[in-house]
Amino acid sequence: MSTFTIQDVSRRTGLSEPTLRYYEDVGLVGPVQRDESSGHRRYGVEDLDVLETLACLRAAGVGIDDMRTYQANRARGRAAAGEQRDLLLRHAERVEAEIAARRARLGYLRDKAALWDARDRGDAAAEAEVMRRLVESVDRLEVLR
Repeated sequence: MSTFTIQDVSRRTGLSEPTLRYYEDVGLVGPVQRDESSGHRRYGVEDLDVLETLACLRAAGVGIDDMRTYQANRARGRAAAGEQRDLLLRHAERVEAEIAARRARLGYLRDKAALWDARDRGDAAAEAEVMRRLVESVDRLEVLR
């Protein structure tokens, strides 16, 4: 059976060594086997599979509690398919809201830069048009608060 050191797993998953230890401490993975002579962690292929999944969930912004739920549902298999879908869709909705918020901020910044560009060029008509767009941008930002 292949085993991996904590450094190997960190490189493969992108998770830091402290994060790997933390995930074991909070029960997301493990318990991880230990080398009998050194006591160092020796991750198995199954551990690596779990940690790669957790790394993807983390990258998607899923928190520890939902990772724990995801892992429990994963162990239940098809019986938890609906719960798994719902958990992932909740996070997808949150990410969509974050994207909308970032787009609103980006629009505001671009409009504000366009305003200063119009002023720099002395283009009163362009400045007036950008001011109209800025009002809409500010309204979108206020909705996000």
